[in-house]
Amino acid sequence: MAAERAGDDAGAPPTATLRRVVLVVAALNLGYFGIEFAVALAIGSVSLFADSVDFLEDASINILIAVAMGWSARWRARLGVALALIILAPALAGLWTAWQKLALPVPPAPWPLTLTGSGALLVNSACALTLARFRTHHGSLTKAAFLSARNDVFANLAIITAGVVTATAWPSAWPDLLVGLGIAAMNADAAREIWEAAHDEAKAAQA
Repeated sequence: MAAERAGDDAGAPPTATLRRVVLVVAALNLGYFGIEFAVALAIGSVSLFADSVDFLEDASINILIAVAMGWSARWRARLGVALALIILAPALAGLWTAWQKLALPVPPAPWPLTLTGSGALLVNSACALTLARFRTHHGSLTKAAFLSARNDVFANLAIITAGVVTATAWPSAWPDLLVGLGIAAMNADAAREIWEAAHDEAKAAQA
């Protein structure tokens, strides 16, 4: 309780509040993972597959944050390094799916792609807004959660665009493929930022 009051005095939200928030965010991500993964398999979408794996990764990150809330700065920094590696998983999954799609470049059904991307946008926007007030507290852990949610908003806008373009202008597998590769690149960049934040936190803990 004393540590929690000290955090409040320093302007940080209470630990219990943050723990509840990240668990809610984890539940939202886990729920939409199932929806998006099922649609991705049904219509053969690279971008939805990459984004669905990203939802699963986001759920894992937020669950880990809730578990590690009471850890020391040094151990939180170590977990931050692990989370940076976890974030690379959707990037690698997206690349593998894109490679398979190149062998059979059939475009996904555009309107299910657009509608599913729109649902993902709503979920990720809610998560990003919820996590925004915590992004500067608890070091690399909450930064990992916020960056993932923020990047997912941009990814979902790109998925929606790919669906509209496929339906109206370019009935090809390429819009979906390009967005899937873009999602992989964004996750790689987020992993880099989290790795750097964890490194800085580890140095601060040793000082």
